Amino acid sequence: MSDSKFTTPVAQESLHSELSERSPVPNLREKILAIRNSLRPGQQQMADWGSGPLAISAVPGAGKSTGMAAAAAIAIARQYERYAQSRPSSRRHLVVVTFTRSAAANIKAKIRKFLRDDLSLPQTGFFVYTLHGLALNIASRHSDLSGLQLENVTLITPTQSHRFIRTAVEQWIANNPGIYLRLLEGHQFDGEETERLRRQSVLRTEVLPELANTVIHEAKSSGISPEKLREWSKQTTDEYTILSVAAGLYEQYQNLMRSRDFIDYDDMILAALRVLENDSARRIEQNQVFAVFEDEAQDSSPLQTQLLEILASDGHKGDKSSILTPHTSLNLVRVGDPNQAINSTFTPADPIYFRQFCEECDRIERLATMDQAGRSTRIIIEAANFALKWINNQSLAKTNNGQQTPDNRQVPFRLQTIRPVETGDPQKNANPAPIGRGLELYTPHDIHHTVELLSQRVIELFGEDPTQNSAAILVRENRQGRWLSEALAPVCKEHNITLYDVGERDRRSHVPQEILALLQFCDRPHSPDYLKSALEALVQRQLIPTQDLNALASLPEEFLYPGPLAAPQTETVQKAARLCRNLLRARLELPLYQLISFLALTLNYDQAELATADKLAERVNQQIAGNSSMGGMLSALSEIVSSERFEPVETEDSEERYTRRGQLTIITMHKAKGLDWDYVFLPFLHENLIPGRFWVPPQSQFLGDFTLSEVARAQIRAALHGESTIPDVTEAWEQAKHLKISEEYRLLYVAMTRAKRLVWMSAAQKAPFTWSKPENLQEQAPCPVFPALKRQFPECVANLAVMAK
Repeated sequence: MSDSKFTTPVAQESLHSELSERSPVPNLREKILAIRNSLRPGQQQMADWGSGPLAISAVPGAGKSTGMAAAAAIAIARQYERYAQSRPSSRRHLVVVTFTRSAAANIKAKIRKFLRDDLSLPQTGFFVYTLHGLALNIASRHSDLSGLQLENVTLITPTQSHRFIRTAVEQWIANNPGIYLRLLEGHQFDGEETERLRRQSVLRTEVLPELANTVIHEAKSSGISPEKLREWSKQTTDEYTILSVAAGLYEQYQNLMRSRDFIDYDDMILAALRVLENDSARRIEQNQVFAVFEDEAQDSSPLQTQLLEILASDGHKGDKSSILTPHTSLNLVRVGDPNQAINSTFTPADPIYFRQFCEECDRIERLATMDQAGRSTRIIIEAANFALKWINNQSLAKTNNGQQTPDNRQVPFRLQTIRPVETGDPQKNANPAPIGRGLELYTPHDIHHTVELLSQRVIELFGEDPTQNSAAILVRENRQGRWLSEALAPVCKEHNITLYDVGERDRRSHVPQEILALLQFCDRPHSPDYLKSALEALVQRQLIPTQDLNALASLPEEFLYPGPLAAPQTETVQKAARLCRNLLRARLELPLYQLISFLALTLNYDQAELATADKLAERVNQQIAGNSSMGGMLSALSEIVSSERFEPVETEDSEERYTRRGQLTIITMHKAKGLDWDYVFLPFLHENLIPGRFWVPPQSQFLGDFTLSEVARAQIRAALHGESTIPDVTEAWEQAKHLKISEEYRLLYVAMTRAKRLVWMSAAQKAPFTWSKPENLQEQAPCPVFPALKRQFPECVANLAVMAK
């Protein structure tokens, strides 16, 4: 669809006709036009929205958050004008929904700035939520309908090691001995007792918990009940009845959660939808909202999409056909990029839903494209566009024997080319000049040679004035980041370059872990193990000097309360002993509910850590309310540490923290989404990681050449996507592999488009097979697109022989 569809004089006149000359806000019409005219064509399409559904497919660097903030401010201004003469209470508000809390804070600030500085309007008339925050807000306002008494429930983020999932597995095994025995037999089993015990351990601690964890998230996020899974299972023919097993595990888990008043994030969405099923409550919620704007729409799940469609609808429940129904109004603007969908292999998000929304909007001429991007220099844009087309062509060649098909679901990317901005673009330094050639391709001998080459380039780039530039190394997994951080630390220290390893610095799991270590010591101070763990935490926090902790912990009583005949303690030992005795005194003098907060202060936590500790204390105190004891507190803390992803409280803008000038940031490709730097380094681009492959652990290969969890995920998604048949095990496993490969390639595309002036890419000839053992080097094939980039851009290939001289 061309830009002109949204920018004709007739369309502009229609857009602004409601802003009459009798406007109570002087010059509001001119101010709106000034904002609109300062935007790019793609952003103007969003700003021109007046009503109805609109899909915006935006390329990386297109300025979608700025465009959305401007469009939101204009929509609020028009609504303000419409209701300026009536009572303020009759005004509806705009709901803006984002994927993360940091994105919510960012877009809220931008909307307020437009309202305050450009429109001279009150900074009201809108709310910004994360999807789960919106759901919780609706559920809490109608607790009688949602079924959530929020003062009585506990929100958790369980992993497959959570006790509810472990217990669900044990209960399912007890109730289904026949099916369990069939799993135990696998493909070949001679009845040998040692092998039986080994398989039992694998099933109980790995295979079944992983199946439960995957299916619970997939099914709940799509509104699928255990009964529905059993119904789908009847359409399959696999020997293990995988979906039936999954349904049983799911049912047991739900019963356990309900019995203890625990909820997870999917329960919040379901609770909000229960509210909106009620006609009266739905009208109340819809009457408060004039439109919904959604950011990062490619990461939505089916239930999240349903929630937003209901809220944005006028007089119906937001069924899938609502977009094309002329007599209803769906005031929903969804902005996203299917090519940046990088969460669907470990969350229930699936880019197919936003793609479908775009297709439906395209049929009614309500699809807009933001394809101009000013972030990157031109050669980076060319490289990203080439990679996208090359990967799609390779995928088509494999799936269709070279016969191309218009069904873009079979390829990793939506065919959408990034275009540089036009002359006179409002963005400062749009499409900046490259550093060097802007694209540099290296093939080092091994990972150590990689570090040498990367270090040299970093020193050159930061040499003149490091405060003027930002740089990041994007890695596929945190273990690579840890290894790189250790290898680069001496060089960075020598050249006064700040090295920030996000994987290490932002891992807030140390808060519950450190608190647990100190509490275990307070409970059993004479345990050598607990004393040593507490001392390690104190050393880590630099509260006591580094010393021989084994010597101190070997005789706890002598360390804590030395007698008159004991050898004199050194000053460093005395300092450690005094601090430990203070902890024990606090245990005796303070009430139990204050202990965690006291320990957080003792550990000298910063603002974010203190807020995280307060969140932890509230969670633990709530969980042990009926059994307030040290044993209960330790049990609750132990479970959180071992089996939950306890999310930190962020008190600082993460974007600012990760992209500071003069800093070399080490960050994963996933976490880098939404950020950008002047220079981006992409080392270790090997085929075994990107696109990688599904790997069946040797210990579970007795079940077959597949994993139960991924087969179940693929079967559930096939049913959700309305496919005529649910795939068998072999086909489901192939679909799961295709999903992973597609997502890994999109992840590489995201990583490449984080760079403004230089993207540095390398694939060493020798690298570890697994980064848990980086010392074991072997020949590794590069990521398949890497040699293609070298052929396409030969002038950007580094000549290492010349560099060595």
